[in-house]
Amino acid sequence: MHELSIAQSLVSLVQQQLPEGVTRVTVVDMRLGALAGVVRGALEFCYDIATEGTPLQGSTLRIVELPIVIHCPECQADQALEGVAFRCPVCGTLSGDIRQGRELDLASIEYDEPEAASA
Repeated sequence: MHELSIAQSLVSLVQQQLPEGVTRVTVVDMRLGALAGVVRGALEFCYDIATEGTPLQGSTLRIVELPIVIHCPECQADQALEGVAFRCPVCGTLSGDIRQGRELDLASIEYDEPEAASA
């Protein structure tokens, strides 16, 4: 299950992005493309394991699933696919020009603001 290593990498990336003094992350948003080769449920399960003992423990992982989008050379337009046939849903033309669907991106982080150091 490679979702555990992906979850561990996500936790590491989030920790690297946190401003100094942040001790609690509340929400992590990510984008997951249909062609990323990641099982959403497995990633959510592994996220809870990977966050234990970190500032992300107890945080919510919000995943936006992105469909496959190809560019149709015939229609000269980007078209979202419902499956993986790589045919334009409008005209039926085959296309391998993938514009969306491979994403596995950290989109945003929400966290509690660090307390100001007392003078």
